[in-house]
Amino acid sequence: MISERKLRWEYLLGDFVMGNLAWLLLNVCRSFMIPFERWQGVRNFLTSEYEILLQFLIPLFWMVIYYYSGYYNRPIHRDRLEEFWLTILSAAVGSLCVFFFVILNDDTIPYQTFYKLLFLSFFFQFFFTYLFRFSLTQRLMRLIHRRKFGRNSLIVGAGKRAFEFNKELESLSVGIGSLVRGFIDTGREQRVVSEDKILGTWEDMDRVIHDYKINEIIVAPDSHEEKPLFDLLKNLYKYNLPIKILAGKYSILSRAVKMTSVFTSPMIEITRDNMPEGQKNVKQSLDYLVSFVLIVLLSPLFLYLAWRIKKDSPGSVFYRQERIGYLGRPFYILKFRTMRQDAEKEGIPRLSSDTDDRITPFGRVMRKYRLDELPQFFNILRGEMSLVGPRPERKYFVDKIMKEAPYYCLIYNVKPGLTSWATVRNGYANTMKKMLDRLKYDIVYLESRSITVDFKILFYTVKTIFTGQGM
Repeated sequence: MISERKLRWEYLLGDFVMGNLAWLLLNVCRSFMIPFERWQGVRNFLTSEYEILLQFLIPLFWMVIYYYSGYYNRPIHRDRLEEFWLTILSAAVGSLCVFFFVILNDDTIPYQTFYKLLFLSFFFQFFFTYLFRFSLTQRLMRLIHRRKFGRNSLIVGAGKRAFEFNKELESLSVGIGSLVRGFIDTGREQRVVSEDKILGTWEDMDRVIHDYKINEIIVAPDSHEEKPLFDLLKNLYKYNLPIKILAGKYSILSRAVKMTSVFTSPMIEITRDNMPEGQKNVKQSLDYLVSFVLIVLLSPLFLYLAWRIKKDSPGSVFYRQERIGYLGRPFYILKFRTMRQDAEKEGIPRLSSDTDDRITPFGRVMRKYRLDELPQFFNILRGEMSLVGPRPERKYFVDKIMKEAPYYCLIYNVKPGLTSWATVRNGYANTMKKMLDRLKYDIVYLESRSITVDFKILFYTVKTIFTGQGM
């Protein structure tokens, strides 16, 4: 059985080799088309120190292009038409970069020769890369159709719908990439699946996922009620596995239906949002780069704020508080302290307000300009947060929200953000009603995530900071 990780490395290694081959052939063409008089022959040109360095660096450059195209994110279940166009687009963008930064440095030659070299650069890169990718993807699809390769799938549910869906999969003439290893009996419906296919109960999830090397969860309850469904889902995110649900009458999920196969009943893949894979990689890189640069540039401001906090009231400079983040995992968010040290001495979480007497005088100024949030750049560097995403809450309030809106767990699909669309529109959520209103914005954000949307949110966040509308 080929693992998904091994498959990703096959694509990476193949693309690197094809990049080498494409550049080598282009160099051979360059040596004949451009009169490099100082080299005195093709061999001397190809073995020059500069060209040997490029022979290594150019394929690495192509790996960067392919990474930011998102090609390696999902090596299984590839759309072959999408793969074709993604390879063309990557080859076009990369060839233009190589042309302007490398080929144009060649000796003075007629512009027609430059055009020919640009075309050859694109052709060689696209042809050899796509030839390799097409061959590997075709081999993979044959293995999937023969049920020799796929994700080890666990069906959560042992009722009628779970039984019928598995029967539908088994009746197919070709595999679709989901290899069902067994079922989990949640105890919420009458069991229809035979005893020998039951791997355990809800309490056995950890053991079953580990023992059977599960890497995909399919939720198939008989009930179409949303609250019991989301009660199940909120406990599945922690496994960091793709989660799919058999499509039903779930109003909040109706827009998220994604056709995973033309052969079976439609499924809702709730752990996959609408942001293109390439943009996800760009977003992650920007998170780390922007956070690091701003921490360095704003370090004098950090020192000033720390001094003012200590001068303003006794206590620590920073405030650490447990929040629920990506995949429902708890983490400690970092802030500049804006309240008295004993703000929650009773041990009961309390929401703050504009007139809260626990806020220190300088803390009120920091909140107005959102300066108290600046230490969260360290949370971003630690991989716990993103620049833009739903704001994280404490478990105490998460439990309260989920009683009113059980679909809250959908925001676990993405990292929490330093800022969010909801924060820009509604400011601090200091009441339960505002928290529920904010959730509506968060759900819409999940449906429309893109780099463009993130930049818009960042723009309005900066505007909020400079106009002092943070409270």
